[in-house]
Amino acid sequence: MAAFFSGSPKHEAPEPLEGPVVATITGGTILWFVLFVVQLPFYGWFDDHGHTWWLWTCLAGGGLGLIGIWYVRKRDAALKRAAAPEAQEQQQSPAPSAD
Repeated sequence: MAAFFSGSPKHEAPEPLEGPVVATITGGTILWFVLFVVQLPFYGWFDDHGHTWWLWTCLAGGGLGLIGIWYVRKRDAALKRAAAPEAQEQQQSPAPSAD
């Protein structure tokens, strides 16, 4: 098995993609809760057919999404705090001249 991996080319890992993470997680969480609420009127049908786990999956997705929102908001705040000193440093240092 080691021989299989020894010939693999080595590549540098790409930079992580950053985007609207908080908005994405919030939207997904809302979607899970909407799916749960939309399915509630049909609880009897789900129960008769053995599909109540669909409702509980949506509720669990919404609950885990709330934890995800908390996590990504804390992460976003930490990234901004870490970037603040670097931004101040760049503003205070003079721009290099093109002489």
